[in-house]
Amino acid sequence: MEQYIKHLFEKNNIPASKLTDKVIQKLTESARVEEIYKTILSHNHEIMNIFNQYKESEEFKEYHLAIPNANAKTDYSFKFDISNFPNIKIKEIRNIEDLGLSFDNETLTLSGKPILPIQTQLEIVFYNQKNENQTEEVKNVHFVVNADPKDLWKNIPSSKDIKFWKEDDNMYADDFLDKKIVIVSKRGRSHAHEGTTRDDHFSTKKLLDNWEIVAVADGAGSAKFAREGSRIASEQICEKFNNEEILSSLTTLISEFYTEDKQETEVKQRIFNILYKKVLSLHNDLISFAEQENILLKDLNTTLIFALMKKFEFGYVILSFGVGDCPICILNENISEVKLLNRLDIGEYGGGTRFITMPEILTNDGSFPLSQRFGIHRSENFSKLFLMTDGVYDPKFVVENRLEDLEAWQHFIADLDGENEDKVKVDFTNETEVKFQLLKWMDFWSKGNHDDRTLAIIY
Repeated sequence: MEQYIKHLFEKNNIPASKLTDKVIQKLTESARVEEIYKTILSHNHEIMNIFNQYKESEEFKEYHLAIPNANAKTDYSFKFDISNFPNIKIKEIRNIEDLGLSFDNETLTLSGKPILPIQTQLEIVFYNQKNENQTEEVKNVHFVVNADPKDLWKNIPSSKDIKFWKEDDNMYADDFLDKKIVIVSKRGRSHAHEGTTRDDHFSTKKLLDNWEIVAVADGAGSAKFAREGSRIASEQICEKFNNEEILSSLTTLISEFYTEDKQETEVKQRIFNILYKKVLSLHNDLISFAEQENILLKDLNTTLIFALMKKFEFGYVILSFGVGDCPICILNENISEVKLLNRLDIGEYGGGTRFITMPEILTNDGSFPLSQRFGIHRSENFSKLFLMTDGVYDPKFVVENRLEDLEAWQHFIADLDGENEDKVKVDFTNETEVKFQLLKWMDFWSKGNHDDRTLAIIY
């Protein structure tokens, strides 16, 4: 107290002397002065408390509170960390309901699913818990909801007036042998954005002698009339096998191949020779069509895969063919083994796949002879058989060696079962809705993968 009195005298220009020393001594002994001194200290402390309240509130206002951007139509959650401001309490955030968000002031969590893209200021209402009146203040923070990437892509219907027009999307579901089949071909975003047509195509047909066939084709994006090339390839190859004599011969040869003690290579060669004649006939049909339409053959460039199938007493037999980069894969009954049934035109031909229009694919010259494009496979039973274009294969499997990776297929099956960002499930037990569900599933988002998508599943 004595130092406080001396400091007070100095402020009031009272010089130090023996007299003032005596006065100071008396003041320090005065109960009244001591009471006043304690009151002054108390007020000083109170003023400093109020100062610290204001200081913390102003520091919080100026603090750079970075809130991560949200994405429209995507679940969002952010927990505020204000541990550096122990006395600050966030009461609410105003006007966030219209954004599709809510705020929990106990957990300090901002969450929800924003509806539309927007840039806005969040009004964070807060108060200092040491403030008796809990006076509310507002901190404005910049907040961004990014657009859903899908919404940036236009979906312009293709014009029916263009040459060789086809539906933007196509679906099919029915019985297949004693199993079921569902096929969806969906126009890619790159085509939809420009209002151009789908280049993919598929076809399936119930044949004589209890045979069935499914074909999938991916028209080359660089080919002017790829959409027609893929249609001709997939539809005509199915029609070409609907011949009783051919199918009867295949049935006899396959029975010999699997049940009789004959030269396996000789019988296989006879089977493949039948397949070859139909592929060659298709190739010639494309040449004739190009000449008839006065267009270049390469304008019809398309890949082609097909699976010609029948159920025998000894199991399902699948005769396969492939040119291009579209896979045919089969999963066993308990999804513990997967097999790729065709060889893809990648690797040596990376960036430049082969097409059914190319005469060189019909020879046994080079590193990919024609004989390796055909396959004969037997399965006592299977859970699913897939044919797909690269619009599905590229985003879901990325590289060829993952097509025989069981874990990759287990992820793919789980994806079809609803374990995906959009929570879209394909219910294979729902015969009336399965094709619509698969069409919706095929709209999945994959950055940089906007090609047509075609997927056929026998199950």
